[in-house]
Amino acid sequence: METAQLPRDAAPEAVQPAKWPVLTVIAIGAAIGAVGRYGVDVLLPAGERGFPLGTFLVNVVGCLLIGALAGVLCQPAAHPLLRPFMAVGLLGGFTTFSTYTVEAVTLALGGETATALGYLLATVVAALVAVEAGLVLSRWSAHRRLRTAWLENRRRGGAP
Repeated sequence: METAQLPRDAAPEAVQPAKWPVLTVIAIGAAIGAVGRYGVDVLLPAGERGFPLGTFLVNVVGCLLIGALAGVLCQPAAHPLLRPFMAVGLLGGFTTFSTYTVEAVTLALGGETATALGYLLATVVAALVAVEAGLVLSRWSAHRRLRTAWLENRRRGGAP
């Protein structure tokens, strides 16, 4: 019986590494991400009133990083455990949608409706801008590396 072959440009999800290594790297990444998030919470604690800056920054930075890493993580040559470690584990443990939601509800119930709505809107807009900025940075960096390699090859007398 013949085994079906995956196309070369198959999505990373189509190439599944063994279950236990994936769970292990996700757990390690999540632990590191959660400790990082806790560190931000210690440095910028959220009060009962006012804009929750720590959670806002954690979520926006997480979106910037996932955007920047998207190009790397989706490359066919990327290690199959890199995406589960970085995207699901590390950034999943670092960012927090549930805290974002609870803080917005707490602000609204505390009479800070305008702050709650501003927080909800600002986070979504900033997160989308951050992902796009990360993608642009990733593409720029990749283009720059390719251009540098091409120029180096030309300098050495290689074919254009």
